[in-house]
Amino acid sequence: MSRKLIAMITGTGHAVPEKILTNHDLAEMVDTSDEWIRTRTGIVERHIADNNKGTSDYAVRAAKEALKEANLAPEELDLILFGTVTPDMYFPSAACFLQKKIGAVNAAALDISAACSGFLYGLSLAEGMIASGKYKNILVIGAELLSRITDWTDRATCVLFGDGAGAAVVQPSDGEKGIIGSYIKSDGRLWNLLNMPGGGSLLPPAQAKDNPKAFYVKMEGREVFRHAVTLMGDAASRVLKEAGFTGGDLDLFIPHQANLRIIQAIAKRLNIPDEKVYVNLDRYGNTSAASIPIALNEARKNGRIKPGNLILAVAFGAGFTWSAILFRI
Repeated sequence: MSRKLIAMITGTGHAVPEKILTNHDLAEMVDTSDEWIRTRTGIVERHIADNNKGTSDYAVRAAKEALKEANLAPEELDLILFGTVTPDMYFPSAACFLQKKIGAVNAAALDISAACSGFLYGLSLAEGMIASGKYKNILVIGAELLSRITDWTDRATCVLFGDGAGAAVVQPSDGEKGIIGSYIKSDGRLWNLLNMPGGGSLLPPAQAKDNPKAFYVKMEGREVFRHAVTLMGDAASRVLKEAGFTGGDLDLFIPHQANLRIIQAIAKRLNIPDEKVYVNLDRYGNTSAASIPIALNEARKNGRIKPGNLILAVAFGAGFTWSAILFRI
């Protein structure tokens, strides 16, 4: 019997806009304050894209960094999986725009609409594609320009979001490194708690012209918070248990960077000490599908991740969708 192929991350990259919007800047725009935002979210600042840029523009920068580290040419890619809810346009996909811009002429390309879980959904799909033996070189992207769908007059949501992109190259493992366990799940019954109602077939632009705010993120913050803690904790526990590990075995925990209180609650449930929890929420805000790949690349570059380390990543997003991935890098 042939040995099952294991997928591993061989290169990572990330990119964020140069412009920074601080809490003090926001306090001049809406009724809020630096203290209010910090204590409720843990966010201090976030990066905001230039008006003439699209999501794929930042994905290009992240992708090129990841490909360079993996020593892989764009034309060697078999597949591009692009997690985003803010594509350049509804169609073609952001993945197709990225494919063109980097010259990945031999790759299939598609978007994944799983909101904040998009990157981990992509990793899970890449794991299966590698295991099938049909694909060897896969680029997984998580990128968002959430500033484009943020209501800057709504202090409950505008303080939360930022822009950015992260990328990972996934290839067959040549040893003990790679994805050990993965889990993805969704519950469409809870769609109403986090969504953007305008723009789709139910509320197309012509029908929403008298309600421009329909094209902004809508969120029931307290309910989202409660479900996020429970479901991310469940996903993380499941992946660890199935692989025969506990939170104490981890070298690093990379949660979706949405809210510091959520991160702390999940880490406590899993008995993961603070020093093993990666947090960059204060500098980027919630970048949705980009948050985990940005954090992963940062952690690798600043020495928080050493070769062979055991890492758990977990995410939760609109849909609801949630996911957990356990891997060695």
